[in-house]
Amino acid sequence: MSLESINIASIAVPGIMVIFAITLLSLNIFVKNLSKTFYALVCIFAIILDLGILFSYKNGISGFFGMINMDGIAFLSQMIILVSSAFFMGFLLCKESFFEYEIKEYFVLFLFVIAGFSFMVSSNNLILILIGLEISSLAIYTLIALKNKIYAIEASIKYFSLGALSSGFYAIGAALLYLLTGHLEIDKILSFIVDANLKESILLLGASAFLLASLAFKLSLIPFHTWIVDVYEGSSSPLAGYMSIVPKIAAFIIMIRFFAPLSDVLWIKNIIFIIAIISMSLGNIMALVQKDVKRMLAYSSISHSGFVICAIAIGTTEANVGLFVYWTMFLFANLGAFGMLFVTSSNGYSWDTRFEHPYSKFAGLIKTMPFFAVIMAIFMFCLAGIPPFSVFWGKMYLISAAVHSDHFCLAVIMAINSAIAIYYYLKLVVIMFMHEPLAVDKSVYVKNLSNPFKFTLGIALLFSVFAIIFIEPLSKFINLLVSSSGF
Repeated sequence: MSLESINIASIAVPGIMVIFAITLLSLNIFVKNLSKTFYALVCIFAIILDLGILFSYKNGISGFFGMINMDGIAFLSQMIILVSSAFFMGFLLCKESFFEYEIKEYFVLFLFVIAGFSFMVSSNNLILILIGLEISSLAIYTLIALKNKIYAIEASIKYFSLGALSSGFYAIGAALLYLLTGHLEIDKILSFIVDANLKESILLLGASAFLLASLAFKLSLIPFHTWIVDVYEGSSSPLAGYMSIVPKIAAFIIMIRFFAPLSDVLWIKNIIFIIAIISMSLGNIMALVQKDVKRMLAYSSISHSGFVICAIAIGTTEANVGLFVYWTMFLFANLGAFGMLFVTSSNGYSWDTRFEHPYSKFAGLIKTMPFFAVIMAIFMFCLAGIPPFSVFWGKMYLISAAVHSDHFCLAVIMAINSAIAIYYYLKLVVIMFMHEPLAVDKSVYVKNLSNPFKFTLGIALLFSVFAIIFIEPLSKFINLLVSSSGF
């Protein structure tokens, strides 16, 4: 067995995370009094180290007999995973002491989440993808439950149960593909399907249906969305924001690798289009009637996911570039919005018997906390896709890709849904700027705000507001990497 064919460097990014996770776990056995700050800083150091390794890669590298493929889209997705993880750690360095962050295993589990998703997006083998998915998913289930509240444990159990069903769907789909082609590597499966003219095979239809159902669960696409609102509501705000970004980019990558080359198969394209349109539309409609800001953001994330998977069905390089541009822009705005919710989290103050972040909580903030109100309004403008803020550019890239590929009806539906989204995002802005304040004591809004928290929010705000400056070089960079991957 040749070491060159194994190429350990191809799994350096997830490998570093596993090493740091085991080190922290071992350290916790011998040293009991280390603070949350120490563990968070070690995690941030591991993320920075991984970013350095990632940028040291030249061209695409593969390893483990072609089962690991660090191509352009793996590079981009790992960048998104690592940057999102750094933001998450910044939010954990908050002022208040929350139960789950005092448990040192929380940080160990988080490193395994990063390792699992990093491994998943660079894998070309269906079994290795499942291993990466399960490593990260099992860790996330536990992170949710560590909040140690009834609704958090309920959310964790619900996520675990439906996640197990999703994994079962994936395993059945992978087994059907192996039965059809005799291969487990995605590139070999696709080559066999094309060479043997099996695009209309019943087995391919069944395998695609199971794989699509499994990935649609991770993307919270309708009708596989039932878990998302309860899970987001039961999780801490930073974790909910993180789950709205990282697991979804991993699922997008698997969809690109398998379904994008099959986008010329009419029934696959039509199924994806139908799911995308329903998810965009119903996600927006359900977000309109919510009374809690976190629940609104949960439903809106369904709509964003539906918007983005249109790129998979379109199947052009421009559409795939638009997918990464959109998700990069969405990353900063969405994590910023969830971060602003976490600023207002407190152990000793309850706003509502049912909801943690009701709209009334933010009433009249322009009078009591004008700076807070303006920042929150900016993140809402970004998520609504109002120019010139960040998500607007992602939407323009995807709508443009739809028009250039002659999907005019789809482009119109995307534009209409973008207009609907403006209403429920601006609803919060109206409440903050036009209603009378509910709480006179402004300190209740900033009890959780620390200097690292301010810095993290500042970075998210900077990229969200000034996206117009770096959108062109970013899109060129993404286009170069996507094209080099053959997509």
